Amino acid sequence: MFNLLKKLNYWAVFWAVVFMVIQVVGDLYLPTLTAEIIDNGVATGDVNYIISVGVKMLGFSFVSILAAIANVYLAAQQSQQLGRNLRKEIYRKVSYFSNDEIDKIGTSSLITRTTNDVEQIQLVTMIMLRMMIMAPIMLFGAGILAYSREPKLAQVFMYVIPILAIFIAVILYFAVPYFRSLQKKTDRLNLIFREGLTGIRVIRAFNRNDSEMNRFDEANKDFAETSIKAQTIISFMMPVMILIVSATNIAIIWFGGEYVSVGDMEVGNLVTFLTYAMQILISVMMLSMVFVFIPRGQVSAARINDVLAMKSTIKDPKHPVAIQKKDVGSLSFEGVNYRYLGAEKLALEGISFEGRKGEVVAIVGGTGSGKTTIANLLTRFYDVESGRITINGVDIRKMKQSKLRSFTGYAPQKALLFTGTIRENLQYGKPDATDEEMWCALEIAQAADFISELTNGLDSLVEQGGGNFSGGQRQRLNIARAIVSKADIMIFDDSFSALDFKTEVKLRKALIPEIRSSVVLIIAQRISSVIQADTIIVLEEGKMVGKGTHEELKNTNETYQEIMRSQMKEEEM
Repeated sequence: MFNLLKKLNYWAVFWAVVFMVIQVVGDLYLPTLTAEIIDNGVATGDVNYIISVGVKMLGFSFVSILAAIANVYLAAQQSQQLGRNLRKEIYRKVSYFSNDEIDKIGTSSLITRTTNDVEQIQLVTMIMLRMMIMAPIMLFGAGILAYSREPKLAQVFMYVIPILAIFIAVILYFAVPYFRSLQKKTDRLNLIFREGLTGIRVIRAFNRNDSEMNRFDEANKDFAETSIKAQTIISFMMPVMILIVSATNIAIIWFGGEYVSVGDMEVGNLVTFLTYAMQILISVMMLSMVFVFIPRGQVSAARINDVLAMKSTIKDPKHPVAIQKKDVGSLSFEGVNYRYLGAEKLALEGISFEGRKGEVVAIVGGTGSGKTTIANLLTRFYDVESGRITINGVDIRKMKQSKLRSFTGYAPQKALLFTGTIRENLQYGKPDATDEEMWCALEIAQAADFISELTNGLDSLVEQGGGNFSGGQRQRLNIARAIVSKADIMIFDDSFSALDFKTEVKLRKALIPEIRSSVVLIIAQRISSVIQADTIIVLEEGKMVGKGTHEELKNTNETYQEIMRSQMKEEEM
């Protein structure tokens, strides 16, 4: 928690403390002035004295109000800036995570940590810059002033404060564990809710609405029950506080009345003492609230620190090797092995092949054979376990990640479009792309027809995830975005699967001549997508079981033949 609070502006915190001290001093001096008015003004009927002291009270009240406003402003400013900086740091950190780190924490948990946990830190920061400063100063100041006025009556606090502290400690002892568990339950709730939203079509298609509702209700009920238990325990605090405060006031009035009756105390002092007693008890109450929120803040701080302290397994080298764009002449996998985090079996084993500039290398295989893993390793979303991947003979681990990815144009298996316009999406890989380049890419991707029919053309809006386009249209825009980049290495990860055969044929005919200046990697399940490739790699259960042209594999490779038979009739073969 304190590691995060170190990010605050020390001067702002200093002035927040100064203004809070001014506010508390003003608040503590007002009861003294009240006593003077009662004893020296009201009791004697001196109206002028009442007015003069009343003006003084107004002055102190005005200064106290200004100091409170300044303190609140600084506290709010610092807490919000801390939240802003934390969200920025978390987002930046996560953007450089490999897929392993993201999988380890979980997407829903990362969202919770960036939103809910940061809000908890902001709340605790605000409370600490207000209550945490105000309560001890007021408790100490009011205690001294109360004792200095009536030492005998101040003995009441020797009994009241320990009793109050014991009640608060017992309440916090039972409530804090529930508050700590709420953050994890928030993660669970977000996970189920997010899965329900992203998978709504599948849920409806399989008529699993009731099942998912029950699943969400269980998590929601668990969260609600834990929150209710925590709030129920905390709710005992207010009645206990009111009871103790009322008992304290009764005791002060009882004993104070006796002192007044025998002339050992003035009425003004009794009123002032009651005010100080209230301030002392309110201070203890504020401290108890601080101790309620700090444990929640500590849990959130620990979760945020886990993200910020997590070291990515994929790092840039200290002395990166530089390769200039358009100089890429070859790409090769040399005995590459890889296994996913926590897996016993290798996902890829002994993968070796080479692709040169102007060549198309295709990778085919069944579901789960490791095709997409090859694309992820090439872009360094994961790092190889052994072996190496080279560009122009240079291991990609010796290159900066940003430099490596500047060489690649990537059309992923799942077409993802960002909220904005078509122009902004196409320029994602090449910010300075001209309209001519974008329309050319759309022509090749067979997307120009439906884009030209839109009222705003390239400036037409794209909803979240490309929801206002069909699956095939999203995929073609996805391919066009990769083509616009004109990268040295083009990766099409099963990008043609969402297209019908006729559109795919047109796209491939237009695409192959256009990308002959690059090393092209086409990952596909359909044989029709790879027939024209210069080299076809056949994968089965993570192993390379075939390598050659379509004609060679058609006649000699059993796995390739099985894939063909599953997709074509004998006469087509």
